[in-house]
Amino acid sequence: MIVGIGIDIVEIKRMEYWTENSKLIERFFHSEEISLASSKKNNAAQTFAARFAAKEAFGKALGTGLSKIALKDIAVINNENGKPQIKLYGTAQEEFINSGATKVHISLSHEKENAIAIIILEKE
Repeated sequence: MIVGIGIDIVEIKRMEYWTENSKLIERFFHSEEISLASSKKNNAAQTFAARFAAKEAFGKALGTGLSKIALKDIAVINNENGKPQIKLYGTAQEEFINSGATKVHISLSHEKENAIAIIILEKE
């Protein structure tokens, strides 16, 4: 059963500015995300934009927004095949449990100027 759906879009250019400010990056992104984006050099802004969109979409899927969640408690990583996955920590894990959901589905995409993410929360 679907518990919630969230979608968000982020302008990649916005993240280009962020990549020049390590304090912003460290405030909003988990260390695993920072490592991944750093390895992509020319595509770091694109990587951060898609992950920031996923964080926003997660809050929308919860139906509560992100007011109670530290954004770096949501880590969007890739499995060994490159498929995006979400790891939840601390405040994000608590809100996820409170939602009654048991599974997170995620899809990311980017094209030229924008990155988009969709999150579906499911209760098995």
